[in-house]
Amino acid sequence: MAVRKIHNSWWVDFRSNGIRYRKRSPENSRTGALAYESLLRHKLSKGDSINESINKGNEHPNFKEFSRQWFETYVKSNNKASEIRCKEMTLRVHLIPFFGKTRIDKISNFQIEKYKASKIKTKKLSNKSINNQLTILAKCLRTAEEWLDLNKIPTIKKLKVPPQKYDFLTIEESNLLLNFSKGVWYDLFLLALKTGLRKGELLALTWEDINWKNAQITVRQSIHRNIITSTKSNKIRHIYMTNDVYNCLYKKRRESGFIFTDENGKHFSRWRINDTLAQVCKKAGLRRITCHVLRHTFASHLAMAGATVQSIQQLLGHSDIKTTMRYAHLNQSSLQKTIKLLDCNTDNKYFGQYMVNKKLT
Repeated sequence: MAVRKIHNSWWVDFRSNGIRYRKRSPENSRTGALAYESLLRHKLSKGDSINESINKGNEHPNFKEFSRQWFETYVKSNNKASEIRCKEMTLRVHLIPFFGKTRIDKISNFQIEKYKASKIKTKKLSNKSINNQLTILAKCLRTAEEWLDLNKIPTIKKLKVPPQKYDFLTIEESNLLLNFSKGVWYDLFLLALKTGLRKGELLALTWEDINWKNAQITVRQSIHRNIITSTKSNKIRHIYMTNDVYNCLYKKRRESGFIFTDENGKHFSRWRINDTLAQVCKKAGLRRITCHVLRHTFASHLAMAGATVQSIQQLLGHSDIKTTMRYAHLNQSSLQKTIKLLDCNTDNKYFGQYMVNKKLT
């Protein structure tokens, strides 16, 4: 029996009449994989097609054929709804039109560089957007390497991306925004500013997620286009409430249900949230911003108050600390304290004389 576990999934991998079959087991367990292998071998012995073979003999499929198999078998099984839509669009609009007719094992470094050059030439996509497409291509090729037992796949070099710019409100601007907000919009904007939750996470909050005893919010899910899904990092995190957030929620507490809904009890659309926020900003005399700026504001205020990058990362739910590092330069007090550590091991008499001279002048 040839079954094995690859990246937390059980697979069958065997040969029959010179053809290799490598498939993910529908039931993700060793017992399920063994049963699945027996079923496949039984079908093949009767001459039935198992309708999943993608590598017959030495003939490899082209990128279009393999990417569709990969999408149906791997992407739909392992990705969230939002990621599935993104990969489907990227394959259909970008990758398949360029690589579609090329055999999967014949895609070269040169061809990938030509793809990058063609996307840059259009001047319609940022380097970051092109890199996102390359990430999907790389994952598809790595899967082909596993499934088809390819000898080698091309190395994909990402484009350089300039540091990402972001906007945030000052404390005075944050207070001004809240002063011009009313009702449920005040509540929603307050939580965004004081918890750093993403828009989808705010809309997915339920009253069961609130621990009144510990003054804690549990972030366990998100909403994307009215579909409940996991958080972006696929992890549950806990946020302690400030006094104003606690009091705000406690006044309108319920036993169950979603916290933020419209007058009909339905989720706000992302367009309505940003439109309302824009209207409030206009009334308050502030620049137009999106809801994500409130998340940046939360992180920026923490950094300026001296919070560590690691703490901010945990509160924001970033899977990679590199994403959080954009706020590090705001923590000047931490940088100053770090430099002061050098004073412990140096002779300060010259610096002391400098300070005396400075006072005399």
